[in-house]
This record gives sequence, C-alpha cells and structure tokens, in this order.
Amino acid sequence: MAKRSKPTGDAVEILHRRFYAGRPSRLKKLEEARANEEIARKIRALRTAAGHTQSQLAKLIGTTASVICRLEDADYEGHSLAMLRRIGGALNQRVEIRFVPMRRSA
Repeated sequence: MAKRSKPTGDAVEILHRRFYAGRPSRLKKLEEARANEEIARKIRALRTAAGHTQSQLAKLIGTTASVICRLEDADYEGHSLAMLRRIGGALNQRVEIRFVPMRRSA
C-alpha cells in the first residue's frame, strides 16, 4: 500500500506536490524561471529608484528601450553578464555573482 501524504490546505504545497515533487526537470525549469524573474524585477526596481524611464536607461548604456523592456520581462532568458554590468554601471551598482547550494528535491 502506497504511503499517502498528510492533507494540507496550503495551495503552494499542493501545487508543489502535484506538479513538481519527484520531477527534477520541472524543478530545474522552475528555478530558472525564478532566477529570470528575479533579475527582471531587480533591473526594473533599480531603474525606477534612479528615476529613469526605459528610454533614459537605454540611452545611458547605448541600447534601445525595447532591449530594456525585454530585460525587464520575467520570461526573458537572455541576460548576459556584460549587459548586467552595463546596467549596473549606469545605475551606480556593482553586479555580484553568488553560488548557493541547490535544494534537494524530496
């Protein structure tokens, strides 16, 4: 007889069990999506805190507003370290890269 999970009312836990638990490839894609979303959110937050529009930031780093728009899109997967450094420099920020242990999937 298969061991049943303890019932929960936590929607996140239910979704995790149903769609991600025991599926390493899905978990990997989820982590990648979270990373892309975090980068996009951070770029937008730094830009708005500096009081720049997408067009103004684009001009500062020598690109177009559509590139900045794309970089601020959570679904965008093409962030380059060089571009992040250009944005950081224009916004008086330093880019740091960290390696953190991956969570073990249950």
